[in-house]
Amino acid sequence: MSSEIGLIGLGTMGAALALNIAEKGFDIAVWNRTTQVTRDFHGTAGDLAPRITPTDSLEDFVQAIKVPRAIILMVPAGDIVDAQIEALRPLLGPDDLIIDAGNANFHDTNRRAREATGPFLGIGVSGGEEGARHGPSIMGGGKRDYWDRVAHILDAISAKYEGTPCATWMGEEGAGHFVKAVHNGIEYADMQMIAEVYGILRDGMGYDAPAVAKVFDAWNDGPLRSYLVEISGKVAAAQDAATGGPLLDVIADAAGQKGTGRWTVIEAQHLASPVPAIEAAVVARNLSSRRETRALGEDLFGAAPKPLGEDALTIDTLEQALIAGKILCYAQGFAMISAASEAFGWALPLPDIARVWREGCIIRSEMLNDMADALTDDPEQNLMFAPYFADQMKTTHDALRQVVAAAALHGLPAPALGSGLSYFDAMRTKRGTANMVQGQRDYFGLHGFVRLDDGKSDQHGPWAQ
Repeated sequence: MSSEIGLIGLGTMGAALALNIAEKGFDIAVWNRTTQVTRDFHGTAGDLAPRITPTDSLEDFVQAIKVPRAIILMVPAGDIVDAQIEALRPLLGPDDLIIDAGNANFHDTNRRAREATGPFLGIGVSGGEEGARHGPSIMGGGKRDYWDRVAHILDAISAKYEGTPCATWMGEEGAGHFVKAVHNGIEYADMQMIAEVYGILRDGMGYDAPAVAKVFDAWNDGPLRSYLVEISGKVAAAQDAATGGPLLDVIADAAGQKGTGRWTVIEAQHLASPVPAIEAAVVARNLSSRRETRALGEDLFGAAPKPLGEDALTIDTLEQALIAGKILCYAQGFAMISAASEAFGWALPLPDIARVWREGCIIRSEMLNDMADALTDDPEQNLMFAPYFADQMKTTHDALRQVVAAAALHGLPAPALGSGLSYFDAMRTKRGTANMVQGQRDYFGLHGFVRLDDGKSDQHGPWAQ
């Protein structure tokens, strides 16, 4: 027994994380169900190979790790995780720690934590292959003392923001995986809003891919500085080796998804926490896969996009609209985390979550510093009401309105931007229209309503007679 930690599952993410751990100076044992994968991984580890112990069996793997053991699972989410835990537990001691670092549904993590016969952690890991290899954002869930046992390793391998590790304990049971799911929901919305702006530039303003790349590159030097804006510029600038033209022009317009954004939307409904921009982004991905149906729609109704007039929108207006949209989707995400914190008794640390997301993860953004400050000052307040972001919204929401209006008038789909705007308008309307809904509910179901003048509840209209 010599390895300080073990890792099961040498797929893309698992292999990258194992190399990261070894590179940070920790001896690690690895095992994969397919022995040849383990051998190939070790054979290509180069200078890091001496710190990696490849094993051919689960028994050899367990024996290669120091007691009390810590073992990271990097296997596909779902039943495979349960099967791996079931196979592993009989070989472990009572103090050995299992860490599920896959993209688990937090409800599964809650169940596993409750059913565990030994120490168990569920951690969210964000950043893709590059993050796993060089420094991801890590969101931990489980008992605090279990987290503390491996925090020195997780801190070491995580991304760093000005020297601060982007790895934090979030709370009990599935708290880490829940925060990771909301991260992915925000990611969906952020990506969709960028795609909608790309569509306006391409179909409404006649920009080719290289021109779009220049716009995103310029924005990445300003308030929108973020990983997603940065890579959007790189995607738009990429050339296709086969045709010599822009790669973006030959990519099918059908977006894939692994389900985490959908989980966020479903859980938001259970929590009664509105996340319309995230919902719109999930719907947009679902619609994107219906390419044949959309083609039939174009044949029937005509092509949707109509070019904008020369003075309809400016690049600056688009930038301001995207700033507003970004603030709104983050505000929805943090509000959902706050709702879950209360519902599940997790006391989720909102400022720390913002700080963990500053580096390593997909939604890392220049704005997260200011978000961390705002959430430190008042973690209970909706982020867009914080003084800094309220000022931002006051100066940018008109641009968002112009963009959404222009898109609607010219047949340019902008569901996430439009949903963000509707959320903003609803959240700044003191007297809404739900009184009509309550009147309707009382008319057909005698559900009752509250009177504004005297505050009495369970009131009914004349139809109740």
